[in-house]
Amino acid sequence: MIIYGLIAFISVFGSGLLLLLVKIPRNPMRILLSFSGAFLFAMSLLHLVPELYESAGAKAGIWILAGFLIQLLLEYVSEGIEHGHVHHHGHDHHHHHGGKIPAGIVIGLCLHSLLEGMPLGVQTESDVVFTPFLTGIVLHNVPVAVAFMGLLLHYGNSKLKAVIWLIVFAVMTPLGMMIANFAGSQLTGSLEPYFAVVTGIVVGIFLHISTTILFETSENHRFNAIKFVTILVGMLTAWLVTSHA
Repeated sequence: MIIYGLIAFISVFGSGLLLLLVKIPRNPMRILLSFSGAFLFAMSLLHLVPELYESAGAKAGIWILAGFLIQLLLEYVSEGIEHGHVHHHGHDHHHHHGGKIPAGIVIGLCLHSLLEGMPLGVQTESDVVFTPFLTGIVLHNVPVAVAFMGLLLHYGNSKLKAVIWLIVFAVMTPLGMMIANFAGSQLTGSLEPYFAVVTGIVVGIFLHISTTILFETSENHRFNAIKFVTILVGMLTAWLVTSHA
């Protein structure tokens, strides 16, 4: 579990820090975002959802729906930064905000990341779920970390302050793992029902985020061939990862 936590932390911190060192072009980030959305969507349908229904039966659907609705609520406060970008309201925020960032964005993003880490902290006999799950979280968090760092700088934060906020965000997934692991250790009997609830909620979150990314309208409503190919590659990668898990 420690290794998973380190991977989750480094993927967020490293990609966010990269934005301070080099200017990351917009188009490659869009391609990565499409890839991660396709990977999350396919991984959920090919691997996580079947596993959930196998262990929890019809109740799995309730937890998936709950996760979907939770993410819907989180987006009201986070302004949708979990999709790897955020819409700036108005212009020249850094002149008005003096290094501040809307609390809703930070709270929503941190809660989202905390919930994502929880399934990784639940130890069950079927550890096969963890490799594709962790891969999905890492792929998803890289563009989100870059968007978050970009937003921190956009609001006029110093580099030091931006790095501190990045660290706060980066520890959320490992913290979610620790909380779930501790809660699981306090429970007696089988952890399967507990695992189903936690994973179901996160799968619902994944489905909401991935479909939002995939169905976001391209500029001028044109068919984007690169995005389509990227989505196909993302789905194929998820199939390859989950089929060998």
